[in-house]
Amino acid sequence: MDWPVFQPGWVWLTGAGPGDPGLLTLHALNALRQADVVVYDALVEPAILTLAPQAQVIFAGKRGGKPSAKQRDISLRLIDLALQGQRVLRLKGGDPFVFGRGGEEAQALVAAGIPIRVIPGITAGIGGLAYAGIPVTHRDINQSVTFVTGHDQTGAATLSLDWPAIARASEVIVIYMGMKHAQPIADALLAAGRPAAEPVAVVTSATLPGQTVLETTLGALAADLATSALTPPAIIVVGRAVLLRQALDWQAMAAGLPPRDVDPLGTHAKAASA
Repeated sequence: MDWPVFQPGWVWLTGAGPGDPGLLTLHALNALRQADVVVYDALVEPAILTLAPQAQVIFAGKRGGKPSAKQRDISLRLIDLALQGQRVLRLKGGDPFVFGRGGEEAQALVAAGIPIRVIPGITAGIGGLAYAGIPVTHRDINQSVTFVTGHDQTGAATLSLDWPAIARASEVIVIYMGMKHAQPIADALLAAGRPAAEPVAVVTSATLPGQTVLETTLGALAADLATSALTPPAIIVVGRAVLLRQALDWQAMAAGLPPRDVDPLGTHAKAASA
């Protein structure tokens, strides 16, 4: 296969996946091996950076509630490095275009005349949940899934979203960066008609050895989070898909534990009686 050649003066906006280095794409690995400079986010697993031993690494992470580089400064840094003739790899956790500000950076680069390449990555809202044994789609549960962010540009809860419409239209809702605002988000969904007993899971350190999963309900979400030891970043998923973890927790199976319920939806029993 002819791999793309990383030309001087280019910026490649690349997804590092949700954490596990094994979830990098081959194109991302190819980029890491050619880059002169890697400008990376806070959610990039450190082991991934070791795949670019020849490159200068520059931290440009943004974390809610903590001192972070301003987005404009990050974009200007990328432009400056490219104008120096560097092969600049902008490495972002998950997928650069899924709640990762990759689109903003790409716009700034194009406006400055910098050529770009985009390398998608596995986003945590899909890959992280898969590692937790939760499929985001299942034909016995949902024909739609909605991905939302738990906070807006100011860091406040995204209550400007049309939560009633989301609650009605999507059987499964995946919430990025929503842990800090779990209470108002849960309240909005409950007010929109979602049942308090609806299954919810919170996944932290997704795909990494320290991955932790809290299984709860929409009504108990905020209280259970308050008494847990979980810390952001986290993915929250709302919907009956969470029940499938009882059968599909493949990491527990690898550790020798049996499934808690091989038919958590009761669909096999229904099919047998039909």
